[in-house]
Amino acid sequence: MAVVEVKNVSSPDETRSFADMGKGDVITVGGRPVLYSTFQPGWRWSDHVKPIAETEKCDATHLLYGISGRMKVVHDDGSEAEVGPGDVAAIEPGHDAWTVGDEPFTAIDFGGYAQYGLPKS
Repeated sequence: MAVVEVKNVSSPDETRSFADMGKGDVITVGGRPVLYSTFQPGWRWSDHVKPIAETEKCDATHLLYGISGRMKVVHDDGSEAEVGPGDVAAIEPGHDAWTVGDEPFTAIDFGGYAQYGLPKS
């Protein structure tokens, strides 16, 4: 049987705060989590999510589409990239990331990592 499920980011299933410097709206569609996130200028994963996640680096796999603003990603292996509007990025676990400039970074993450921004324990 064919099924179509449509949800809107303005009515998320859950919202996660990242130390008042960002938020992630979680929409579960087709049994898969999608994260619609906004990170304010000055947000940095190691400062604002690491204390929540309780891991040394971000251990999420991301497949994201940048909507606005810019984010810098630096991986454990030394590779780095900047993601901006219209960019699609695949990011493996083991990285830090932060907003660049004075505009919030907004993205949709289809990586499927349902635990992003939640305590590890």
